[in-house]
Amino acid sequence: MRGSLTKTHTRKPLKNMPATDAIFDQGHHANQASDQDQKSWRLSLERQAKGTIGHRSRGGKDRTKEATKADDHDTQIKAIVVHFGILDVLGNALTIFFGQSHETSDFIVDCLESWWHDHAHQHPDVEELAINLDNGWCFKRGYRWK
Repeated sequence: MRGSLTKTHTRKPLKNMPATDAIFDQGHHANQASDQDQKSWRLSLERQAKGTIGHRSRGGKDRTKEATKADDHDTQIKAIVVHFGILDVLGNALTIFFGQSHETSDFIVDCLESWWHDHAHQHPDVEELAINLDNGWCFKRGYRWK
């Protein structure tokens, strides 16, 4: 039948791979060592999807009780907002930064410096930051933040 949809067959995941397991074990042990070391502070960094600011129609749906006014075409974007999160893993405290640049190394460094300026007094003995990263492309490009 022409034009009809067929079910997609997905592959089964590969069996446990020793190299992958070793990488995750190494990360787990490094996290445990950091959590037990009084001179280490573990953070998790996360880049979120960009958002747009403007009178957006959102496909005709909104989470408000009353309908909001929107442009009939989503061409008038006033700004693009970048979200970047820093999680204090043991303290379970999340800080979210908003910027209007791109996820550049400079943006990441600026967020970390701002976060450190606001939080360094909580742990005056800390000598190192152990940083867990998501797999976002911004962490793969540019080395200034490393």
